[in-house]
Amino acid sequence: MSETMRSDRIRQVIVAVTVLAAVVLAFVGSGVLGGTPIKDAADGAFASDATVLAPAGAAFGIWSVIYIGLFGYAAWQSFPSQAAKSTHRAVGYGVAASSLLNAVWIGCVQASRIAESMVIIVVLLVVLLATFARLRRRDRRGTIAEIVLVDGVIGLYLGWVTVATVANLAAWLTSIGVDGWAEAPGWPGVIALCGAGGLALAIAWTGGRWAPALASVWGLVWIAVERANGTPAAPTVAGAAIILAVAVLGVSAWSFFRRIRRV
Repeated sequence: MSETMRSDRIRQVIVAVTVLAAVVLAFVGSGVLGGTPIKDAADGAFASDATVLAPAGAAFGIWSVIYIGLFGYAAWQSFPSQAAKSTHRAVGYGVAASSLLNAVWIGCVQASRIAESMVIIVVLLVVLLATFARLRRRDRRGTIAEIVLVDGVIGLYLGWVTVATVANLAAWLTSIGVDGWAEAPGWPGVIALCGAGGLALAIAWTGGRWAPALASVWGLVWIAVERANGTPAAPTVAGAAIILAVAVLGVSAWSFFRRIRRV
């Protein structure tokens, strides 16, 4: 076996193992395997009523889609025929690193280490941005499997974590007693949300792909729903989230049609 083939095989195993670890810990974090559900862990710091940036509980359903997609990618890239594919060489270790960071994040929350979870999710966001950038550098059209399991899954993952990062920030700052993150009007939350929205807009502008936009919009809309109807009520945050969601969709549509016209 050549050195290149050995390297490809090692990457396949690392991706499969890290994704499996993330999926298993996700079950723990959901409470199915005996762990404390994320919304109840860390003294409820991530519950929908904990901060002005906490989304409604239904928002977290996107994790099921992301985990199924990650599992599908891990299985697909494990086939011998996929070992030397340039796509997996480009993104495989990014997927592995993001999966490992996700598992560590769940562990931090279960252990009520909110500050550490904040650091981990920022690193996770950086890793996903770098992996997405590697996808954007590809000039060729992908296969259906690549579009769904690579562009789609990584895009959804990145879009959701973009919004989840500021929700994590709000949870951390509220937990250490910083005022303004758990009560109306929630101006610090609005500023942070604009930062996340700005990043989502930048991704939409440069990428021309729907998956990250849809995931970011999903998170923003559920923040708006919870802040409009839940406690603490924060109409200012809800309004900002809706405006940002519409803007992300608009820029994504423009960038997408601009990209396909060049193909």
